[in-house]
Amino acid sequence: MDKPSAKYEVIYEIVSQDDNLQNVKELCAIAGVSRSGYYNWIKSAGKRTEKESKDQADFSQILEAYQFRGYNKGIRGIHMRLLHLDPPVVMNIKKIQRLMKKYGLKCPIRKANPYRRMAKALKTDAVADNLLHRQFKEFGARKVLLTDITYIPCCGVFFYLSVIKDAYTMQILAYVLSESLEIDFVLETVNILIDNHGITLDDETLIHSDQGCHYTSKKFRQIIADYDLRQSMSRRGNCWDNAPQESFFGHMKDEIMDKIALAQSFEEAKLIIDDYMDYYNNDRPQWQLAKLTPNEYYEYIITGIYPISNYIPSRSANSPPSLTEPERNAIEVVADGEKLKNNSLCSPS
Repeated sequence: MDKPSAKYEVIYEIVSQDDNLQNVKELCAIAGVSRSGYYNWIKSAGKRTEKESKDQADFSQILEAYQFRGYNKGIRGIHMRLLHLDPPVVMNIKKIQRLMKKYGLKCPIRKANPYRRMAKALKTDAVADNLLHRQFKEFGARKVLLTDITYIPCCGVFFYLSVIKDAYTMQILAYVLSESLEIDFVLETVNILIDNHGITLDDETLIHSDQGCHYTSKKFRQIIADYDLRQSMSRRGNCWDNAPQESFFGHMKDEIMDKIALAQSFEEAKLIIDDYMDYYNNDRPQWQLAKLTPNEYYEYIITGIYPISNYIPSRSANSPPSLTEPERNAIEVVADGEKLKNNSLCSPS
């Protein structure tokens, strides 16, 4: 009870009792607080009530943002979700932190990954050079595509998720959940990428992976060549060479594994994955994407129009680059083609 306000509360409760025989002066002396401070606290009761009502109203918005679509969020996630309300709610990060602490709302904490990376494929002559060199953001949208496989423990077995991600916009462009590690589901992921986003790719587009056997296989190398994509691979055993993809898997598992644990079948697990991919692309803003979702950010860099009304983003290194008129016209043609593919969101067939 170190805070004076807590001591004032006790003193008030005591002197308010009908059978109280102690006076305020004695109680303040015992508590080590001043009488003037106590009487000022009494006078400010109305302001405290008003402030408490305001805090409760603000916290209700925080709680709604925290639970949006069933995925708990951290302080920055809450801040960005509030910005996406209509009209936007601009709430200071420190205020969100204070109210969460006040009402006992805790942020989800990234769990340590209990799994080691799966053993790499045996070294073969089919390993591609590392053309990327961790230059994830240097070349713009649809120039660097990251791909990898992760294990999803469910129903007493493992399911396997293959994902292709745009390193610049952070969009998930294609994914397939499989009950088997057969190479077909990795090839299917590439086919979905081409079906939905092929119009935006060119012979400069790089698809980067680790040295796993799926990516060194003849079939995978052939399909990449058939679609005129360039292949790049991380150095052996170096997860940092594909860090954004690894980070995505880590965050995804933190946010869905409680739901996956309740799934009773592959079909139920797939519905959870489908929902998360839709949520991630369309409703999960990211701080480094000018506080926009991946799909919003892609539209932002195409049009230059910031989609959150009545809010001006701060200028940063992550703001979209300036485009010449010919460049913008060319990108708009590409965007029109993509809109025919369900607004850039892919899902496995």
